[in-house]
Amino acid sequence: MASPNGSVTQLLNDWSGGDRSALDALMPIVYAELRRIADAYLHRERSSHTLQPTALVHEAWLRLVKQERGHFEHRKQFYGLAAQVMRRILVDHARALGADKRAGALEVPAPERPSAAADRTIDLLALDAALDELAQVNSRQARVIELRYFAGLNVEEMAQLLGVSPATISRDQKTAEAWLGHAMS
Repeated sequence: MASPNGSVTQLLNDWSGGDRSALDALMPIVYAELRRIADAYLHRERSSHTLQPTALVHEAWLRLVKQERGHFEHRKQFYGLAAQVMRRILVDHARALGADKRAGALEVPAPERPSAAADRTIDLLALDAALDELAQVNSRQARVIELRYFAGLNVEEMAQLLGVSPATISRDQKTAEAWLGHAMS
C-alpha cells in the first residue's frame, strides 16, 4: 500500500499527464491539508470575516483545476501553489470590500508578546502589495514568506522545495521579514 504522500505525488503526476480521474481521486486525499492552510489564513483574519474555511478551500480548488496543468515534482509544490491561490482569493475578497480600510485586516501573532496576539493586525492588502514589491526585489525571499506563513512549511521543507540549503532559507526569511516590516511601517 502506498503512503498518502506518495499517492498524492503520483496522482499529481497522473493529473499533469492528462488523467482527469486522478484529479477526482486527489481531492479527498488533499482536502484535510488544504483545510488546514485555509484555517491558518482565516485564523489570522478579523473575526467578522465573511469567508469560511470550506468556501476558501472550494474556491481555491476550482481555481487550481482551471489552471493549466503543471508538473509537480512533489506534493509540497502543490500545497505551496494552493497557499498562493488562497492568498490571492483573500486579497481579491478584501479588495472587493473596498472602502473600509480595515476590510483587509489580518491578525498576526506578536512573537514578543504572545498574549497580545489578538490586538495586533496587519492590513492584508498592504501585506500583499509589500510581498509583490519584495518579489520584484528578491523573488525567493517573497516565496519563502509565502511558504512559511501561508503554506506552513518548515525550513527543511522550503529548502527542499526551493533547492537551496536550510541556512539560506533562514537567512532569506530573516531578511524578508525585516524588509516587509520596513515596507509596511
